[in-house]
Amino acid sequence: MNIRQQEEALFGEWRAVRPGFVADGVVDESAYLASKTRLLFVLKEVDDRDGGNRDLREFMHSGGRPQTWNNVTRWIEGIRNLSSEIAWKQLVQIDAQRRISALQSVAAMNLKKTPGGHPTNLEELNKVAAEDWQFLNRQFNLYDPDIVICCGRPARDTFHSLIDFGVEESWQMTSRGVMFHEFRPGKYVVSYDHPGALVADNILYYGLVDALREILGQ
Repeated sequence: MNIRQQEEALFGEWRAVRPGFVADGVVDESAYLASKTRLLFVLKEVDDRDGGNRDLREFMHSGGRPQTWNNVTRWIEGIRNLSSEIAWKQLVQIDAQRRISALQSVAAMNLKKTPGGHPTNLEELNKVAAEDWQFLNRQFNLYDPDIVICCGRPARDTFHSLIDFGVEESWQMTSRGVMFHEFRPGKYVVSYDHPGALVADNILYYGLVDALREILGQ
């Protein structure tokens, strides 16, 4: 089975125990598998007050919301061009077509598959994710990502309390304070801010790109 077929088989089981289940994962399998660097973004939950039963893959396929996905688009473009210095003036304006183009090649994984609100109820997030830890491990293992970006401290902490990497985590810090660890040879988890954090967009962009250049030795 290809990745989408494996996702659907897994999600069929998962939906049976999670009413309102919100699917996520690889946006476009061909683009993801063709990527030199496979990127997985780990997030908390979907903010959906209408009750869920959505598919984040389709939402991202159509470009998503600019409030979150503009910064993810910038990150993707920067990570795919680490050897180049992209001037901020080339990144300021992100339109829907640019988001659509960038987001096809990545995967996104929420730790809580039922919708929440803003701000996230962390107790509920941790409770539901802990109940679903086996499903979450099975989903993570579908993707074989090269770079996993945990978007926000709550996402990082929950992710690391539940995912079995097969080795003990050994956190390191870049020279500018970004935490990361190598979970398999040449494959890294990076703890970073949420793309919608109350931080200037340019700081969010250059902080992550700078960290990955150091981590990857580029």
